[in-house]
Amino acid sequence: SDYKLGDTGIVLEKGIPVLIRLYAMHYDAEFFPEPETFNPERFMDSSKIKHPQYAYLPFGEGPRNCLGMRFALLEIKLCMANILHHYRFRTHSTTKVPLEYKKYSVFLSVTELPLALDKINPSADSTL
Repeated sequence: SDYKLGDTGIVLEKGIPVLIRLYAMHYDAEFFPEPETFNPERFMDSSKIKHPQYAYLPFGEGPRNCLGMRFALLEIKLCMANILHHYRFRTHSTTKVPLEYKKYSVFLSVTELPLALDKINPSADSTL
């Protein structure tokens, strides 16, 4: 059946596709103060800044969210731990600050991000 959006007077007809702009939602200063600032601590359980449960949806939500979400999160954590154990990242002399983001992209991505890697442990192999 059709769905009425509260007291807005807007009615979504049955079967109409609805697109949620995750970029706009994830950069909403109401939920994420200073959204352009890199602050991964804002997502930690101990963070003083709390956001509503559905304000951050990297894998979707509900019964149709990504089936591989838990696996993907564990996999990326293992990969990052391995890389960070062997290398140190630093900005390259050609890195532009502030970063420039691609416009009209489904996923948030920078136009370019030159980085330099320094090997921490000389015995680290290259078979990451």
